[in-house]
Amino acid sequence: MAEFIEVAKASEIPSGGLKVVTVKGHEILLTNVEGKLYAMSRRCGHMNAPLEDGVLKGKELTCPMHGSRFDVTTGRKLSEPVMAPPPGADKLPPEFLQFMGKIGQLMAKITTLDCPAYTVTVEGDSVKVSV
Repeated sequence: MAEFIEVAKASEIPSGGLKVVTVKGHEILLTNVEGKLYAMSRRCGHMNAPLEDGVLKGKELTCPMHGSRFDVTTGRKLSEPVMAPPPGADKLPPEFLQFMGKIGQLMAKITTLDCPAYTVTVEGDSVKVSV
């Protein structure tokens, strides 16, 4: 039988909100999608970026580092990274742009993995996660 560990209060995570907790060495991102709580790894499945700094729209979370998107209800990858130069990049020194292009080529070869998801239960205001 799965062990559920209390990790937060439901009142701490408003609809559309995110909260990071650590349980038995697992860094977990709690999300509230229209009043229902979900839990997945807080690290992006592409390059380990902290997903709590990303943007949550509905059940889709966009990585702040490379734009990969994940379904927070399952942890599944919805898209690969978006490798696009930032606005104004054309004003940067050509050597720097060439270097960044090479970095982009290397990063594009890194496989984006699904993020592990965890089972959540809510009892009153107590949020519990099974790890």
